[in-house]
Amino acid sequence: MANTFGEYLRQRREELRAKDPGYSVRQVAARVRLEPSYLSKIERGEQAPPSEESIRAIAEALGEDPDVLLALAGKVSADLQLIIRQRPRLFADLLRELGDQPDHAVLRLVREVRDGKR
Repeated sequence: MANTFGEYLRQRREELRAKDPGYSVRQVAARVRLEPSYLSKIERGEQAPPSEESIRAIAEALGEDPDVLLALAGKVSADLQLIIRQRPRLFADLLRELGDQPDHAVLRLVREVRDGKR
């Protein structure tokens, strides 16, 4: 697995391009309204990740989860920032505690919270 935002983008785009030539840098850049040279620099790690809006557009174009791409870019979506700002200490403690838990335990907690809303 790629370990940087740009490497991940390039790897994913190239996987898609192997099946569909419509995933060249130029064509993806056009779909997400970025300059091809800018997208290429992002993929090569020569340019920092773009804005949240651009990352969301890239995620849609590549069939990726925008939250995953935002996390790889070292960003948090605006809606999550708002939630965290409402109770910063509580969410910081929660995330730190969940950080060491196995995936199945975190998923169980998510399901419990989600089911409790119904």
